[in-house]
Amino acid sequence: MCVQQPAAFLDRDGVLNVDTGYPHLIESFQPFPGGVDAVAALNARGYRVIVVSNQSGVARGYFSEDAVRGFNRHLQHYYAERGARIDAFYYCPFHPQAKIERYRCDHEERKPRPGMIERALREHVLDRARSFMVGDKESDIQAAQAAHIKGLLFQGGNLWDFLHNKPEICP
Repeated sequence: MCVQQPAAFLDRDGVLNVDTGYPHLIESFQPFPGGVDAVAALNARGYRVIVVSNQSGVARGYFSEDAVRGFNRHLQHYYAERGARIDAFYYCPFHPQAKIERYRCDHEERKPRPGMIERALREHVLDRARSFMVGDKESDIQAAQAAHIKGLLFQGGNLWDFLHNKPEICP
């Protein structure tokens, strides 16, 4: 019998890296305090760590999907070099008022909709009941609720301290 792992779904900008306003340049990457320790602790507790992030900067014409993927690779590598594993990245480049027409839609994966979380739950065969989402915006929490997982609103500070003080998670 295969035991399903729980997942820690994390928003990217404002949770794992400082949200500097549509971050996409590797040279402007700033890790969020406590992020590496939090992810490493989640790994040690058996959580799959999955990033789910709206990236409307693509739809707005600020940067390309290649820039998103490059930034994600850099973030993953940075965390891995410090002993913290990020298992997967999901992002949604769509926005209803997109400047670039091919990205103009109210996509099912754009938070507050649960599409990215639902897709990751299916693709990684994860335990929904033990999974949770950490985000810095109300839309992150709404996506978690729509996916029937716990949502935790992170309003800054140190990510490890924030999670360590949650008895239901307790990395």
